[in-house]
Amino acid sequence: MPDSFCGTWDMVSNANMEGYMVALGIGDTTRKIALKLKLKKVIEVQGERYTIQTLSTFRKYIVSFKVGQTFEESTKGLDSRRCQSLVEWEGRRLVCEQTGEKRNRGWAHWIEDDKLHLELYCEGQVCQQVFKRIQ
Repeated sequence: MPDSFCGTWDMVSNANMEGYMVALGIGDTTRKIALKLKLKKVIEVQGERYTIQTLSTFRKYIVSFKVGQTFEESTKGLDSRRCQSLVEWEGRRLVCEQTGEKRNRGWAHWIEDDKLHLELYCEGQVCQQVFKRIQ
């Protein structure tokens, strides 16, 4: 992961989060709460292990992985499913494919114009989030 990914990031925009959450099967009440949250991302690297924390006042989600190695991921804090995940570099994008109950599920992170972009996708729904670095 390039050093430019590492740091603390605050969300500045969040497009189609509701559609993405519906595709995941997240209930109405949780969706309503989640749509009001401003997320923070903390991205760290230690050796070959990468850790991405997604933090809010409501929940937190932490994923830790090595690029190129398949791992079992528990999405507790999101939709509480288990899936097999594989994170790889595709050009300057860090891309994760998640195989499990939901089809065509995953995410991609990349830096553009000094902002961290995140695209989350599941079963045809795409959520696009943008974060600015605060640290």
